[in-house]
Order: sequence, then C-alpha cells, then structure tokens
Amino acid sequence: MRLRNVKNAIEIVNNSAYIIKDEKENRGNYQAIFANDNPIHIEIGMGKGDFIIGMAEKYPDINFIGIEKYESVMVRAIQKLEDTNIPNLRLIRMDAAEIADVFDQEIDTIYLNFSDPWPKARHAKRRLTSPLFLSTYETIFKGNPHIIQKTDNIGLFGYSLSSLSQNGYTLEEVSLDLANTDIPNVCTEYEKKFMALGTKINYCNAVKYEKK
Repeated sequence: MRLRNVKNAIEIVNNSAYIIKDEKENRGNYQAIFANDNPIHIEIGMGKGDFIIGMAEKYPDINFIGIEKYESVMVRAIQKLEDTNIPNLRLIRMDAAEIADVFDQEIDTIYLNFSDPWPKARHAKRRLTSPLFLSTYETIFKGNPHIIQKTDNIGLFGYSLSSLSQNGYTLEEVSLDLANTDIPNVCTEYEKKFMALGTKINYCNAVKYEKK
C-alpha cells in the first residue's frame, strides 16, 4: 500500500501534533501522553487512517494509537486531521517488528486490519498473526491479550484462526461476512472499496484469558 511521490510527506508528518516522534523513549509511559488512565488500543498498519480516526471519534473514553511504516501512507491520515482536535488519538511512524521496543505492558487491544497476507509459505513469519508476532504482542498487553482482525483474504484468515487458537486465544466472535452481522464496525479505506465490490469481509475477535 506504499504511495509514491507525495510532496513534503516527511515534513507534513513530522510537523503534525498527532505524531509521537520519540516513541521508544516513551515505552511504558503512554498513559502520561494522553494524561489519563483510559485503555489504549493500537492499530498496526493504519493506512490512510479512516479506521483509527473513526474509532477515536466514536469512543472518546479510549485512547487510540495508529501505527504505520511509511510516511507516504501516513501523510494521507495527517491531511484528514488538519483543523481537528481529537485528544484521544496519536500516530507513530514505525515498523511493527519493533513494537516490543515501543510499548511495555500498556496496550489493551490490537487491531489488525487488512494486513499484508504474505501468501508464500517462506514468508509466514512475517504475517502479523504468526506465532512470532503473537509472542511479541504478549510483552505489550496490559491484561488479557485481545486482538481484533479484519481481512478480505480467506487464506490469511484461516491461518490466523489456526495460529490464534494454537497459541491460547479464545475466538469470541468469528464472521465470514462482517457486513451481514450486528457487530459494531468502523470501516477502513480498503474495506469501503471491497464492500462496494461485494467482497465479503472476514472478522475475528480473539482473547487470550489468563489460566487460573
């Protein structure tokens, strides 16, 4: 989803009040950034920001952090945020592989929306629901690990359900056609396009409960 030739993308991103620039230095201290004790939810791979912005507006008592690797993508979200004031929203430009260096037992929920499916078997470790990533996420969750996934890719979805289950997660809600459920939903940019084409969206809400 990398966009090219976006003029002044780095400058626009760096000058945004929503951007957290010293993310690793704030590890373990993100509630102080929001100046409250509300839950913190993150979206890994926020794209152009429709989902994370919409969630922050809809749920003001939850703090949201959108993560995106490329300035050329994140700049689109920054442009949408011009002349806005959403105090419970922040953005970080970073690689998901470094997530354990940025957060420390302070995240309540992770959203994985339309992540790269990495369809080739040799790239399975790069999938954001691989055992490698699930193990990494455990270091950043505050309580019971909680992951919500949406994807149009049935191969990735099947892999994710298996990976989550095998790594101790309970699949609380699963749907192969999210649009035809009553599950509350804020759409991503991709999702809007897919739904307009009649593409079914797969959804999973998974929690890893502590063993008693």
